[in-house]
Amino acid sequence: MQSGIWVSMTTVSVRFSQILMLIILARLLSPRDFGLIGIALLTVSATRRFTDIGINAALVQDVEQNVDKYLNTTWSLEAGRGFVLFAVLFVAAPFIADLFGEPQATLLIRALGLSPLLIGLRNPGVVYFQKDLSFHKNFVWQSSAALTQFAVGVGYALYSPTVWALVFASLSRSFVKFALSYVLHDYRPWPEFEVETARKLINYGKWITGASIVGFIYSEGDDAFVGWFLSATALGFYQYAYRLADTPASEFSGIISQITFPAYSQLQNDIDQLREALIQTTRLTAFVAFPLAFGIALVAPSFVSVVLGEDWVPMIQTMQILSMYGLLHAITRNFGEVWKALGRPDYVAKLGFLRVCCIALLIWPATARWGIEGTALVVVAVYIVPMLPIDVYLAAQMVNGRSMQLYTEYVYPFVAATVMFGSLRYATAVTQFSPLVELVVLIPTGGLLYFTVAYLLERQFDWGIGYNLRMIRDGLRG
Repeated sequence: MQSGIWVSMTTVSVRFSQILMLIILARLLSPRDFGLIGIALLTVSATRRFTDIGINAALVQDVEQNVDKYLNTTWSLEAGRGFVLFAVLFVAAPFIADLFGEPQATLLIRALGLSPLLIGLRNPGVVYFQKDLSFHKNFVWQSSAALTQFAVGVGYALYSPTVWALVFASLSRSFVKFALSYVLHDYRPWPEFEVETARKLINYGKWITGASIVGFIYSEGDDAFVGWFLSATALGFYQYAYRLADTPASEFSGIISQITFPAYSQLQNDIDQLREALIQTTRLTAFVAFPLAFGIALVAPSFVSVVLGEDWVPMIQTMQILSMYGLLHAITRNFGEVWKALGRPDYVAKLGFLRVCCIALLIWPATARWGIEGTALVVVAVYIVPMLPIDVYLAAQMVNGRSMQLYTEYVYPFVAATVMFGSLRYATAVTQFSPLVELVVLIPTGGLLYFTVAYLLERQFDWGIGYNLRMIRDGLRG
């Protein structure tokens, strides 16, 4: 429980500062600026994801608590990768910018190429933050970088409201994480390369590499397609809608994932306990994810008008559609940690490849017909059918359980969230409040209504969420 509190604090501080920065910058910069930085970030992300050899996951999964003997080789591999990526990005930048029809992106790509270099040179000892469940150190590491990113991004934008505010914000975060990695952990790497060590790490990580590649394609391939097929401005709308719609629900599941992967790895020899842990985390994730996703879809029109401004109104429908992606992403994200903990990271890659194939068949005609709303519809539809049933089935099978055990955990929060959404959607349809009043009223009223319905379901059907909430309460009390 203590680990959960630290991970929650880390995620909340990092994501809150990022979202707040984006909201402030949305008032200072244009959607096109966000689209241009989106092209640069996509390029950097692609190079990193296509060369991710899964070393950190291999070290966390390793049953040995002390992995110092692997760290010099780890550092050598990652540092070499960082230098290569920087060189590739510097040379390829003008060609990539031309591909998107945006020559202005060349300098942005070259500048952001420093980021993988800094990441490659950081202290490999930070793997112990996760492996040893030392999440208090991870909190300092992550939150300090996020706060620096916020200060640099907003400060530069107030001085010069250009796309470079986003560039310097991103680079400052990478630099602070690089510097603090050596402050927070006393391991000091030295250039050394052991072939057997590298082979062992890469052998586990090969499926992480595959998963990383297909993960980029299905999570950011739609962004790349929008930027290439439509425009930088359309990409700005799409990426911004995605971030706002996906972050609240999926980041909560991210908290669970950061805790559960090392915890599941420790339970890999006790399937009964692992199955119970999976059910409990699925219940808690669904309890939070459903109201957040339905709530985002409900308040999107008033939120965009009031908080972001009229320039961003064209993304409202896309944001509402992608809120359902955020929900599906959140409630299935935990399954990948089970597969990795049980030595089957190949499931992540194989299922991701299937998802990519399904999206590839539909994304062009849908985007041509409906624009970014069509892109969003394809992403959500493919997640519902066929991916959700397959994900649930494999997760249940891996822990000797049944699919219905997991589906059951979705039913109660779905009912409560549907009542909340339907009631408040009807209320907004028959009233004529201003967007500001609507936004102020909807959020607390929606929360109260959801928890009321959830309480009634718990009392009537013994759902089990009360037990989970009492565990959290007791944990907070120490």
